Amino acid sequence: MPVFTHLDDDRARMVDVSAKGEVYRKAVATGIINLRPDTLRAIRDGTVVKGNVLATARVAATMAVKDTPRMIPMCHAIPVHGIDIIFDFTDTAISAKVTVISAGKTGVEMEALVGVSAALLTIWDMVKSAEKDEHGQYPVTGITDIRVLEKVKKEL
Repeated sequence: MPVFTHLDDDRARMVDVSAKGEVYRKAVATGIINLRPDTLRAIRDGTVVKGNVLATARVAATMAVKDTPRMIPMCHAIPVHGIDIIFDFTDTAISAKVTVISAGKTGVEMEALVGVSAALLTIWDMVKSAEKDEHGQYPVTGITDIRVLEKVKKEL
């Protein structure tokens, strides 16, 4: 059975990492937002009424990575040394990939996951009015497959 280090006598606690050494860490997270073809075209063409969707989503991802400990209660504040956000289009979706790099005492998976989530949610916020069908529903739109794609840990 795994040891859950954030629990102590049924109380949640932040794990003490003070004795750990600094290590190079990298995490890559991905996720997908499915959108209507017209919405995808508007994003690519830069004609979305609210502005540049991908630039805004990139800023949102960066801010979210840096604010992860404020959103996830037991997540340590870590030095973030690099963030890279890449968007790729298919005929039906946009995938977001967020890479976070740090040299610290704990991993950066949560930061990458929160970053990709914020990027996709920002895309949704900026285009949701274009996604409704004639019944006011969102038949195509969905955020899926948010996951850690890669995790690297190397001694400095």
